[in-house]
Amino acid sequence: MPDKKFIENLSGTGKAIGVLTSGGDAQGMNAAVRAVVRMGIYVEAKVYFIYEGYQGMVDGGDNIAEVSWESVSSILQVGGTVIGSARCKAFRTREGRLKAACNLVKRGITNLCVIGGDGSLTGANLFREEWSGLLDELARKGEIDDEAVKKYSYLNIVGMVGSIDNDFCGTDMTIGTDSALHRIIEVVDAIMTTAQSHQRTFVLEVMGRHCGYLALVSALACGADWVFIPEYPPEQGWEDQMCMRLSENRARKKRLNIIIVAEGAIDCHNKAITSEQIKDLVVQRLGYDTRVTILGHVQRGGTPSAFDRILASRMGVEAVLALLEATPKTPACVVSLSGNQAVRLPLMECVQMTQEVQKAMDGRKFLEAVQLRGKSFENNLKTYKLLSTKKSAEELPKSNFNVAVLNVGAPAAGMNAAVRAAVRIGITEGHTMFAVTDGFEGFSKGKIKEITWGDVGGWTGQGGSILGTKRTLPGKYLKDIAEQMNFNNINALLIVGGFEAYLGLLELSAARETYEEFCIPMVMVPATVSNNIPGSDLSIGADTALNTITDTCDRIKLSASGTKRRVFIIETMGGYCGYLANMGGLAAGADAAYVFEEKFDIRELQANVEHLTEKMKTSIQRGLVLRNENCSVNYTTDFIYQLYSEEGQGVFDCRKNVLGHMQQGGAPSPFDRNFGTKIAAKAVLWISKKLKESQQKEGGKIYNNNEDTVCLLGMRRRNLIFQPVGQLRDETDFEHRIPKEQWWLKLRPLMKILAKYKTSYDVSDSGQLEHVRRPKPAEA
Repeated sequence: MPDKKFIENLSGTGKAIGVLTSGGDAQGMNAAVRAVVRMGIYVEAKVYFIYEGYQGMVDGGDNIAEVSWESVSSILQVGGTVIGSARCKAFRTREGRLKAACNLVKRGITNLCVIGGDGSLTGANLFREEWSGLLDELARKGEIDDEAVKKYSYLNIVGMVGSIDNDFCGTDMTIGTDSALHRIIEVVDAIMTTAQSHQRTFVLEVMGRHCGYLALVSALACGADWVFIPEYPPEQGWEDQMCMRLSENRARKKRLNIIIVAEGAIDCHNKAITSEQIKDLVVQRLGYDTRVTILGHVQRGGTPSAFDRILASRMGVEAVLALLEATPKTPACVVSLSGNQAVRLPLMECVQMTQEVQKAMDGRKFLEAVQLRGKSFENNLKTYKLLSTKKSAEELPKSNFNVAVLNVGAPAAGMNAAVRAAVRIGITEGHTMFAVTDGFEGFSKGKIKEITWGDVGGWTGQGGSILGTKRTLPGKYLKDIAEQMNFNNINALLIVGGFEAYLGLLELSAARETYEEFCIPMVMVPATVSNNIPGSDLSIGADTALNTITDTCDRIKLSASGTKRRVFIIETMGGYCGYLANMGGLAAGADAAYVFEEKFDIRELQANVEHLTEKMKTSIQRGLVLRNENCSVNYTTDFIYQLYSEEGQGVFDCRKNVLGHMQQGGAPSPFDRNFGTKIAAKAVLWISKKLKESQQKEGGKIYNNNEDTVCLLGMRRRNLIFQPVGQLRDETDFEHRIPKEQWWLKLRPLMKILAKYKTSYDVSDSGQLEHVRRPKPAEA
């Protein structure tokens, strides 16, 4: 085990950090800027804003200004970038870079944090390589002295990728992508209602000149009929295929068609495919009433999503740590996201791979381009292809297996997307799919019927649970459920749900000795707003709930800044799991978040009140405190509200707000739709594999009593993995319905640091520079 490393042991004294945003803007850039400034000041470094990107660096003067803690207050929820961004021709010349170097040296800045796309980051790397030469030249010209050349002999660069296109290799998500998907899905959901009224076809053009990520994921998230992306052009004769699919879908009583086009869409001969061209084709061939909507810069605008705020805050903090630890030999690195881990990668390796994608596309090596985009992109494309094309009865394999799907526990946004994916992938695999209404209780009463491809059309964007869900456990209905499984000849079970689904699966597994009907493959996909399932870092529905909390907190903060000197206490859901309170606090810029997992006492409450009292003396005269609903038996929301009201008398007044069930409702976020779709698809493919294995052993009949046939499919660090539920028992705190260890607790100090508390922060996971994982060469 490497030695533990804490933030207290890292010092920025004597260091100066410059932060700039460059290239196209993206929502979340401000969250990254805020994190860099506050983390930099926290470690006692000087932090400078470089306004208007590289142009400001070249022009100098007031464009490079030292900033304070309060300079970045109230920018977390603002879209775009408050320090401006500009394309700069001057920086592309050596003369321009010479001026920039002179301006930085005069202020003692030798650490740069660049937030932008691959062009901006490549420019930063060139600047770093030329640095010592530039300083020598400045000394020869007499613009700086020899002492400055020695003192500022090397430049450290850390990049963060801010780009809505998600077109940078080496990171799963770039800052701004999730927010852009929110804008697209809001428009698609709105368009669907009008398209349905008039039986229209809509062609939607989304951004992505060289990358089809936005188009692909939004097509997956709304169940589009067809998608055009630059990495995967349609085959020869696509016009006939597309028109056939549109008319087939209409014949299935579907009243609308949605076609999504990336602005850089091409055919297999590298010729552009435009939205107008597609519209004309549909009108000429099919005579459908067809409209084009070009989303344009709407996708860049608006407030950043909770995901982007958390991602940017984590990356900003990691970027400062990377700068503090950098040496003259450290290559320029980029802070990126892999699964839910922040990692550092060599900047030029990522840039090189990003450029290789374009080369592969130019050379019409499209399979290679898709693989270079990374595993996540490849999976999205594979899943979209499986879900959008209904094979004819003759083309389908015949498995003779019956698979049942049910929802268990409280409703969570994204459950319906998971059920839709499961049903369609199951049908594609040749299974007969059955839907169970009202969870285990409905199962015991025989509320089970076959569900077809068309039955789940349009389900991705629906909130709640269309199948109906109940918290009832199967324990008291085992005999009835076994009879129903026998009667309907159910060979496998997919459960989409929360902690009750996990407990239910444990009960079914334990009942295998009594009822052989349960000796079949059974898998659970976690879906709960509480995100409290052992074996999975994330659950379907948690992202939607987090966005609801963040939106509400934004409104409340505006109310508080309007009245001045006001503190809001907000209660979130989650049972005993503090995920929503903690991550909501990080995304909304809260002053404190009380959770069950981290015990607190009256001294801590008093310290928080004193902290807020000090804050009211500054220009930021508002406070936000989140409390998880079950964080303490005695320190209730009312108690905390009364304590703050009493102690804050004459300094601030207090209000409280219980968010309640609004966190469970609403349309699922793009992340939950996509996550639900992909995880359920993977679960059904696992079921198919297990069914084949179980059948071989028992000549036709399905019988498998092995522990590895009752699994939970969860996201662990960077991978989706199947884990036998029996093995998860030891990881579970059954009394409080939470996992014994939770990854997000490591992020608690982050929220405290960004709210100006002195705290201990374990940064042992940071610091190792990894390498970009290259995909295996594409098969011809």
